[in-house]
Amino acid sequence: MEPLPVVWFIAIALLWTGYLLLEGFDLGVGMRMLFTTRSEQDRRVMLNTIGPIWDGNEVWLITAGAAMFAAFPAWYAALFSTLYVPLTITLVGLIVRAVGIEYRGKLHTERWRTVWTWLIGIGSVIVAFCIGAALALTSTGLPLDANGDRVGGPFVWLTPVAVLGGLAVVGFALAHSATFLGLKADGPVRERAGSFAARWAPLCLIPAAGWAILVQFEHGGSVLSWALVALAVIAAVVGWIAARARREGIAFTGYAGFGLFGVASIFAGMFPLVLPSTVDAAFDLTLWNAANGSYTLGVMTVVAGISLPVIVLYQAWSYWIFRKRVTPGMIPEVHIVLPAVLRAR
Repeated sequence: MEPLPVVWFIAIALLWTGYLLLEGFDLGVGMRMLFTTRSEQDRRVMLNTIGPIWDGNEVWLITAGAAMFAAFPAWYAALFSTLYVPLTITLVGLIVRAVGIEYRGKLHTERWRTVWTWLIGIGSVIVAFCIGAALALTSTGLPLDANGDRVGGPFVWLTPVAVLGGLAVVGFALAHSATFLGLKADGPVRERAGSFAARWAPLCLIPAAGWAILVQFEHGGSVLSWALVALAVIAAVVGWIAARARREGIAFTGYAGFGLFGVASIFAGMFPLVLPSTVDAAFDLTLWNAANGSYTLGVMTVVAGISLPVIVLYQAWSYWIFRKRVTPGMIPEVHIVLPAVLRAR
């Protein structure tokens, strides 16, 4: 068994885990702006908790996709061509959300802020749902023929499993963001987030638990993958108990641990498959028939070994710099800021 395909399968699993854990809470914050408050100050507090870090979190998505393309081109080609529609919708959601975050404070009118608030929230839901659907389908299977081409129409991917995966990531983002806001915000936002984490977050995690268990039954899970499922459940229980006691750091760690062990159990459960075929098991894509050549994987390993630690250290540094809570008193009154060009005149 060649080691490099296994190494890169683990690396891609870690990249997707990093994306779901980091982007998960800022997607959840975007969703929560729609329903947890009607106060403009509270929405600005929520937005400022993710303001310095949300765009850095999206790097994990780009890196995960690039790693799949370079390490397992057959996996990338089959998955992205079959899921062309939902991935295009995801791209639109990412663009709308990013523009909303940047443009929301550019004009001081209620209508302007309301429109962009809704676009941030809707964009966040779209991204979370479509990413969850794509990952659920790659873990359970798509209708692929012997060439890795899609069998069926452009919406053949829209199945109950896709819906389950989409709800799983949406639900996890809502639960994860509640504990994140408990750590990063203060005032009414902190109180409402803590209450949500203690009361509703466990229900939000049920679709993700269902997805992880489905993968185990679908592929005959190993001892390792079932152990990871058990650890995910234990982490969720710890997070829930801590949330009820308002121990915010432990609550955040518990729900994040649920995401970590849950995603790990899914990738461990599908190993060595990377994309099963629902048409015929003979058409399954595995680590061995989907991987790139040994030379390419070797070069990628050297490059990743040098660049990834730098990226991780930089992102850890940015989180450390912006580690303090955002309080209502830090939010200035809305005021008009003239561009530098106009001020110079």
